[in-house]
Amino acid sequence: MRAVDIIIKKRDHQELTNEEIEWFIRGFTKGEIPDYQVAAWAMAVLLNGMSERETTALTMAMATSGELLDLSGVVPYAVDKHSTGGVGDKTTLVVAPLVASCGLAVGKMSGRGLGFSGGTLDKLESIPGYKAELSTEEFLSQLSKIGIVVCGQSKDLAPADGKLYALRDVTGTVQSIPLIASSIMSKKIAAGAQAIVLDVKVGFGAFMKNLADARYLGKLMVAIARQTNRKAVAYLSDMNQPLGKAVGNAIELKEAIQTLHMEGPQDFQEHCLEIASRMLMLGKIAITHKDAYQIAQTHLESGKAWNKFEEWISYQGGDIRTIHQPDLLPIAEKEIKILARQSGFIHQIHAEKVGLATVYLGAGRQKKGDPIDYGVGVLVHKKVGETVHEKEVIFTVYARPNSEMETITALLNDAVIIKENPVEAYPLFYEVIE
Repeated sequence: MRAVDIIIKKRDHQELTNEEIEWFIRGFTKGEIPDYQVAAWAMAVLLNGMSERETTALTMAMATSGELLDLSGVVPYAVDKHSTGGVGDKTTLVVAPLVASCGLAVGKMSGRGLGFSGGTLDKLESIPGYKAELSTEEFLSQLSKIGIVVCGQSKDLAPADGKLYALRDVTGTVQSIPLIASSIMSKKIAAGAQAIVLDVKVGFGAFMKNLADARYLGKLMVAIARQTNRKAVAYLSDMNQPLGKAVGNAIELKEAIQTLHMEGPQDFQEHCLEIASRMLMLGKIAITHKDAYQIAQTHLESGKAWNKFEEWISYQGGDIRTIHQPDLLPIAEKEIKILARQSGFIHQIHAEKVGLATVYLGAGRQKKGDPIDYGVGVLVHKKVGETVHEKEVIFTVYARPNSEMETITALLNDAVIIKENPVEAYPLFYEVIE
C-alpha cells in the first residue's frame, strides 16, 4: 500500500477498506507516514466524510494503536460518561461519585480544558495534592478498591488519537464529525468501559452549534459503540448558556460540592441526576428510567454520593480539608459586579462569551501548556427566561489585580441580551439517542 493512494481514494469520494485504514493509522503512529500526508488525508475526510463502517474501522485502528484495558477482571461492570465540552460543565464531579455510590464502578479518564471549554482535571487540581496522573496499575487498583477513579489519559492508550488530534488542531480539520466521533470513542474503548453515556452539547458554547450536527455526531458514536459490542446512549443537551452558575476551576468545584449537599443550582442538579440515571440503567442497577432516577436522587439526598466523593478525593491524594471547608480553595482577591443595563427578560446569556471571559481571567488556556489560575472565575446569576431589573447583578467576576477587565467586562456585557417581551427558558435536553 501507499499513503498517497489512500489520500487520493478519499479525495475522490471513495470508501476506504478496513485494511487501508488500519495500515494508514499504524504507519502514522509508528512515524512511517509523515504529518503532511496525514494532514492531506484529514482534509479529504473533512470535505468528503466517512461512512459508518469507515468511522468504526478508524475508531478501532486508533483504539488498538496502544494498550486496551480490560476492566472485567477488576470490577463486574464499569460505566463511563463523556461530555463534548462546554461552559460551566462540572458534571463529572457530581455524577461519578453519585453513580459509584449506587454500587456501579466508574472508571474515567478525563481531559484538560482548551479554549473556552473547561477541563475536569483542571477543576480537580484546584484541590491541593490531587493526583491526576495515574499509571495503569494505579487506575485498576483504585477502581477495584473504591469503585471510582478520575484521572488523565494514559500515554499508552490510543496514542494514534493523540498524534492525530494535535495535527487536526493546526490544520483546520478539528470540525470533521467522523474524526471527532472516532477520537472520542477510541479513547473510551481503549479505557475499557462496557457502557458509556455521551453528553453531546449543542449551542453557542458547544462545538456542535446546531441540532442537526449534534444529532449526527450522537448517532455516529452510538453506532460505533454498537458495532464494537458496547452500550452507549447519547444526550443532546443545551449549551447556549452556561450550565449551573459557576464558570472557572475552584469556583466550579465549590458548586459541585454544594450540589452534593443538595444546595446547588436546580438546572445543574437535574442535569446530573438525568445523566446518572442513564448510567444506572446501562449498568442494570435499574430497569426503568423512573426507578433509576429515584435511586440516584435518594443517594444524592442521603449523603451517600458525598461520602463517595470524600473517599475518592482522599484516595487520590487531595487535601480533604479543602472540600470540607471550600473557603480554603483558591479565590481571586478582586470581586467585580456586572450589572444589568436595563429591565426586562433575559433572552441570552451567550455561553461562549462567558467562557472566553474566564479565559482572559486566566481560568483557561489559549494554547496547550499555558498555566491555569484556579482562583478566578465568573458567577452567572441569571438564566434565559428570567426577569431582571436595571442595575441588578448579572455576573460576579473574581479577578486578579492585573486582569484585562476592560476586555472581560465587554465580553460579559455582550453576552447578555435583555428584551421587554417574555421568552421561554431553554430545555436542559433536546433529545436522547439510544
